[in-house]
Amino acid sequence: MPPGAAHEDRPPADSVCADPEVGTPRLETLRKRADFLACARARKAQAPAFVLQARRRDPAEAPAAGIRVGYTASKKVGNAVARNRAKRRLRALARAVIASQGRCGWDYVLIARRTETNTRAFAEMETDLSRALVRAHAPRTPS
Repeated sequence: MPPGAAHEDRPPADSVCADPEVGTPRLETLRKRADFLACARARKAQAPAFVLQARRRDPAEAPAAGIRVGYTASKKVGNAVARNRAKRRLRALARAVIASQGRCGWDYVLIARRTETNTRAFAEMETDLSRALVRAHAPRTPS
């Protein structure tokens, strides 16, 4: 078969980035420092491999339709390779868990921990994030 010719016997390629569930909201990425600082002043939930910061957005601030997620890995995590690997794992974690359990109109920031983000089993991190989201969404108790 000449190069570039269509293969009749092969099914069309599926996108690896396509969302298999149409009902899940799209995750947008936080980019502005002010958004990260606003999340830092909001609710926090600790986990062995990361810290989750979550806040409900003001409706006047941004459209409440989507979920926004930011990722942070400081130099404490390691060199550039280790930091990028940690952020890749956090992005995959957000796609797996926050897309289905996060709430529209909320901002989330995932902060990588030193070595745990790169060494902890991904299934354990998914469980940790599910529990952290429950704690972050829980109503605040008056103190």
